[in-house]
Amino acid sequence: MKLTFGVYNLKDGNGRNQMTPKIISRCALLHNLNEVECQAIIEQSQQCHIEKGHFFFHQGENATTMYIILSGQVKLSQVTQAGDQVIVGFCSPGDGLGIIVALSKLEYPLSAEAVTDCTAVAWQREKMEQLMLTYPRLALNGTAMIAQRFVKLQDQYRDIATRRVEQRVARALLRLVRQFGKKVEQGVLIDMPLSRQDLAEMTGTNVYNVSRILSKWERAAWISSQRQCIILCKAHELVVLAEDLA
Repeated sequence: MKLTFGVYNLKDGNGRNQMTPKIISRCALLHNLNEVECQAIIEQSQQCHIEKGHFFFHQGENATTMYIILSGQVKLSQVTQAGDQVIVGFCSPGDGLGIIVALSKLEYPLSAEAVTDCTAVAWQREKMEQLMLTYPRLALNGTAMIAQRFVKLQDQYRDIATRRVEQRVARALLRLVRQFGKKVEQGVLIDMPLSRQDLAEMTGTNVYNVSRILSKWERAAWISSQRQCIILCKAHELVVLAEDLA
């Protein structure tokens, strides 16, 4: 994998941390830690860069490193026992990857692929374990992150088990809008590369069904789609469909 580490330059010209305020505001791992504590934690990290299409880690590898994304977008996926790939979700700046390293010596339960060129800060497992002993709030935050992801996964699996395909696709698009939505003239752009194969893997269906549904919505002017680009022009209509409202 194309993953390179380097010394993380934390200081500006006045000796202050450049990235801490941004990370505090966006990363659940550092919630309720003061600026001095956050700075001490981040100073124990390394900066890393990973190119588009390469992986932070693969499912089944020994979990040795955790990350906080500073820039770029990351796709999380799993391969089922039948060999099918399922997209679990996407990560954006401020999100954490691989928090499981601090809680156990397990393998990574999924793969993390850079959708765009990415920059992150990283901690080796032993370093993060030491930091959590020093700052117990860090361990509590890590546990909360895992619990939140478990709840999201349960919601996604319930959708696949109980909702129609069209509803599942609508709900997937609305989740992505909440995470990556950007206001544009036509409506709300999902500001990340998104293929129809990605949507199929997120919703437990196939590319044919996704293409059919998106074409139908495009004819109704609910969305505008191009290659790996989707704009929600009438998001309210998708909300009504997703929630099965009258």
